[in-house]
Amino acid sequence: MSLYARYSALLDLILDDLVEGGHLPADASRKAVAVEPPRDPSHGDLATNAAMVLAKAAGTNPRALAGLIVPKLEGLPGVTSVEIAGPGFINIRLTEDAWRDELATIMGEGEKYGLSTVGNNERVNVEYVSANPTGPMHMGHCRGAVVGDALARVLEAAGFRVTKEYYVNDAGSQVDTLARSAHLRYREALGEDIGEIPEGLYPGDYLVPVGQALAEEFGDKYVGQPESEWLKLFKAKTVAKMIELIRHDLALLNIHHDIFASEAELQASGKVEEAMETLKSRDLVYQGELERPKSLDEHDDWEPVELTLFRSSQFGDDQDRPMKKSDGSWTYFGADAAYHLQKAQTADHLVNIWGADHAGTVKRVQAAVNALTDGRVDLDVKLVQMVKLMRGGEPLKMSKRAGNFVTLADVVREVGKDVVRFMMLTKRSDTMLEFDFAKVVEASKDNPVFYVQYAHARVSSLLRRAAEAGVTVDAPADLKLLDAEELALVKQAAQYPRVVEAAALNHEPHRVAFYLYDLAAALHALWNRGNDDPSRRFLVDGDAALTRARLELARGVQQVIRNGLSLMGVEAAEEMR
Repeated sequence: MSLYARYSALLDLILDDLVEGGHLPADASRKAVAVEPPRDPSHGDLATNAAMVLAKAAGTNPRALAGLIVPKLEGLPGVTSVEIAGPGFINIRLTEDAWRDELATIMGEGEKYGLSTVGNNERVNVEYVSANPTGPMHMGHCRGAVVGDALARVLEAAGFRVTKEYYVNDAGSQVDTLARSAHLRYREALGEDIGEIPEGLYPGDYLVPVGQALAEEFGDKYVGQPESEWLKLFKAKTVAKMIELIRHDLALLNIHHDIFASEAELQASGKVEEAMETLKSRDLVYQGELERPKSLDEHDDWEPVELTLFRSSQFGDDQDRPMKKSDGSWTYFGADAAYHLQKAQTADHLVNIWGADHAGTVKRVQAAVNALTDGRVDLDVKLVQMVKLMRGGEPLKMSKRAGNFVTLADVVREVGKDVVRFMMLTKRSDTMLEFDFAKVVEASKDNPVFYVQYAHARVSSLLRRAAEAGVTVDAPADLKLLDAEELALVKQAAQYPRVVEAAALNHEPHRVAFYLYDLAAALHALWNRGNDDPSRRFLVDGDAALTRARLELARGVQQVIRNGLSLMGVEAAEEMR
C-alpha cells in the first residue's frame, strides 16, 4: 500500500472513532475527503480537507471538527506534527523515515506500485476509434485511439473491469459508396481500364488489393450486373477487409479491442425497436414537429414534418430529438441510442472517445443513456481535437477522400510506436496537438518523449557502470544517507499512485504523461548537481555505502517511470541511440 493510501486508511479509522464517539453521523459522505500534498510544500508533507468536508454533517464548524481530528493524527506512526490551517485544513508533517519507507515500498512492489482498488471492480465500457470502415487508419484517428487505449489501461490499474469496444458504422451511405468503389477496383483487377476514379467514390490505392481479392473469388460474375445483384455482397466483403486492415493498423500501436460491434447487425437484431419500446413505456417518445432551425433565415422555405421525437430536453438536452425520419427509417441518433443501451446492459459506466466534430451530439446521447437506464449507467464523452501534422515547421495536408492522407502505419514506421503513443498524450485531448516529424525525434529537453525515456535509460546506464565498478545493488542500502534533496525526489515519486487514481477517476490519461515529464525533470536536476561536485554524483568514488543508497533512489524512480510508461503503452528504453 502506498503512503497516501496508507494515511487515507488511517484517517478513515479516525473518522470511524468520531462516529462511535457521537461527533460525526454514520451516514456522512466521505467521498470528497482527500489526503494529498499541500499546495505549498512549506506547509508540510500531507494535507486533508476532512474537517472542511464533514463539518456541516457534524453540525459544527471546520476548525472545531479539525480540533477533534488533529490529536488523533498526532498519534499516528511517522507523524511529527499536525497543524490546522486557514478555515479548517489540516497539514501533516512526516518523519524522514516515512519517506525512506516509501522508497522501500516502491522497490518491494515493483511493477505493482501504483495499482489501486479505487475502481471497486466496477465495469467500464470504453469505446474509442470507431472510425468509418472505409479505409486504413490515418493520423486523424490516431489520437483518439491512443487516448482511449491509455485510458483503458489506467482504469484497469485503478481496479475497474474494462471492456474496449469499437463501433463499426457499417449501415450508412458511406458503406454503399465503399462497395461501389470496391466494385470499380474489382473490374480494374479483371483488366478493365477504369480511367479516373469518378467523383464521390473513394480513390485510394488501398482498395486495389480488395478488388483483386474479389476478382479472384468471383471472377467476372458481377461485371455488367445491376447494383442490386452485388451491392449487399460487396459491402459485406469490403467492410470485412477494411476491419482487417484497421485491426492491423491499430496493432502497430499495440491497440487491441475486445469487441467490434456492428451497426448493421444492431439494426437487424431489433435492438433499436427494443430501445424505442423502453422509451415508450416511460412516456418519453411522442409524435411532434421540430422547431424551425435557427440557422434558417425568415425568408427561407421550411415546412414542419411530423416525426417520432424523444423527450431529451427532460434530461438536459437543448431540445427533443427525432428517433425516426418521416419515411419511417431510423435516424442515426435512434440507432445510437440503441447501441448505448446495448453497451449499458453489461457496464456500470460508459466512456466514449469522440472527435471534436461530434460535440453537438453529446447531450442527446447522454440524455438517451440516462433515460434508457433510469440513471443507473453514466456516460462520459471525451472530445479529442485534431492533430496538426508538421514536417520541419511546414504543415502536411491530408484528405481521406482524395486518397493522399498520411496513414497511421506510415507514421509508426517513420518514428516508432512509442514516440507516437507518448506524443498523443502530451496535451489535454480537448486541445489542438502539433506533431512535427522532425521535433518528435529530437534529443532535447523540449521533446517530452526523449526526456522521459532518457531518464529511464540514464538509470540503466548508471546501474551498468555501478556493476562494472563492483558496486552491487543486491547489498542492503542505508537510506538514512539520503539527503533532503534526494528525499524530495522520493516524495515526488510517491505521487504516482495518486496520479493514477486521478487519471482514472477523471478519465484523463494525459495526467500520467504530465507527471512522468515532471518526475524525469526532477531526476535530471538531481543528476546534474554532480556536474560540478563529484561528491554529489550517484556513483561516489570511495564511498560504496552512499553509492548504494543513491542507486536505490535511482532504481525507485526508474521503477515509477517504467510503470507509468507501461500505462501509456510505451516501452521503457534501456539505452538511447
